[in-house]
Amino acid sequence: VQLQASGGGSVRAGGSLRLSCVSSVKADYYAIGWFRQAPGKEREGIACISASYSPRYGITYYADSVKGRFTISRADAENTYFLEMRGLEPEDTAIYYCAADGPKLTYRERTEQCGMEGYESWGQGTLVTVSS
Repeated sequence: VQLQASGGGSVRAGGSLRLSCVSSVKADYYAIGWFRQAPGKEREGIACISASYSPRYGITYYADSVKGRFTISRADAENTYFLEMRGLEPEDTAIYYCAADGPKLTYRERTEQCGMEGYESWGQGTLVTVSS
């Protein structure tokens, strides 16, 4: 699976952005995650959504740092995945990456809650800059 993230830019604090992640192939069997890396900091997993072909379809996870402000979603018909970001803060400034974990084929894999570990396919990042 090849992924390409886009939609980054520069906004003022309190603003919004929507990041997109396009997959080269259908990724229905993959959990999708969004990560970010700020200058001088370690990469942080911020959100994930379970695979479509999963008993946990649509189940999401958010890191505390973005909970209530960011929303992850998937549009499998368009092989596109989104991260809607509202109430942006200067601390959200980072390069944002999307990633795919899967395919989820076994019963155990399909019933697991998505997490922020074990992602094998990564897209190029998109830069988000939030000014105060």
